[in-house]
Amino acid sequence: MNQQYRQDAIVELVRQHGYMSIEQLTDHFAVTPQTIRRDLNTLANEGRVRRVHGGVGIESSTVNTAYSTRKTLHLEEKERIAHCLAQHIPNHSSLFINIGTSNEIIAQALLEHQGLEVITNNLNVAAILQHKEDFNVIIAGGQVRSRDGGIIGEATIDFINQFKVDYGIIGISGIDEDGSLLEFDYQEVRVAQAIIANSRRVYLAADYSKFHRNPVVRQGNLSQLDALFTDRKPPESIQQLLTQYDVALYIA
Repeated sequence: MNQQYRQDAIVELVRQHGYMSIEQLTDHFAVTPQTIRRDLNTLANEGRVRRVHGGVGIESSTVNTAYSTRKTLHLEEKERIAHCLAQHIPNHSSLFINIGTSNEIIAQALLEHQGLEVITNNLNVAAILQHKEDFNVIIAGGQVRSRDGGIIGEATIDFINQFKVDYGIIGISGIDEDGSLLEFDYQEVRVAQAIIANSRRVYLAADYSKFHRNPVVRQGNLSQLDALFTDRKPPESIQQLLTQYDVALYIA
């Protein structure tokens, strides 16, 4: 059993049982405790599981990983995804970009474009794009979240509903095996739903770890997407849904 397969199997065991001890995992996979500890450290750093005393539990469904940590997690994968997605945004098009560290990297990748009009509820995205003289950057009003520069609230939704754009670029905290798109903050979800409703095409950027997280708030469904951009082949159940809903899949 190779390392990647074993780590995926560990995540599945933890999801089934809620908790697995190092001793249980050592016996199950017939490897050393040191090997299991390395696997658990990797999985915890990826946000797929939560280290607890003597073993591992499921990642919280109610509290997201700290923004400063998310900025560094899967950075190489997010950069590949951003470059791939940017190739599917034509010059002189209009787009929404919402909250998320992946979307901030996408904003960086879009700096090579010309003549974009960008509406965003992400202060960090606006800061990245503001110096591009041929871009028109419009920032939504509303309540600013201090932890990540996201703008949320009723005023944000009302603002977004004034527009109809070519592309909506959204991020996500988790994708359930039934195709549900999941988030931690219901206020962020309502803004994302407005973005989806007011975009002619919807692109989701999600690194592979998002297929193993289960936040508590439902944002939408894979069926609402036109394309999913990720860094690794999704689980089989997700692939089947993408085919069923005719959602394009791009693996960076």
